[in-house]
Amino acid sequence: MDGVSLERAAVREGRWTGELRGDAEGGAPSIAVLHLGEPLDGVAVTPVSPGVWQVSAPLPPALLSDGVQTFVVRDEAAAATIGHFAIAVGVALEDDIRAEIELLRAELDMLKRAFRRHCLESGG
Repeated sequence: MDGVSLERAAVREGRWTGELRGDAEGGAPSIAVLHLGEPLDGVAVTPVSPGVWQVSAPLPPALLSDGVQTFVVRDEAAAATIGHFAIAVGVALEDDIRAEIELLRAELDMLKRAFRRHCLESGG
């Protein structure tokens, strides 16, 4: 199936859903959702209209742990990746992001001071 695209994806109540659009002549696409290279069980592809399908997959709680978990959506017939999504979980992640923002702010302040000093010294 050529030209399959993934649109309007969301996660609700432990289930990922997305909308596939593509050529309807070949029938429903063969879709797999992978986590760390392993396919998830329970992936469903449901026709919505000609050339449009809803794809959904349950997200097992065992796969969700601190950090960022990335899932890949593949068209198995074409052996091509058509999309991906990531889920960020945990307090440690929140602390990491705050630390990164603080570091970026400190670096920006240092650059501002250096730029101002440069402007004063060069007479600009």
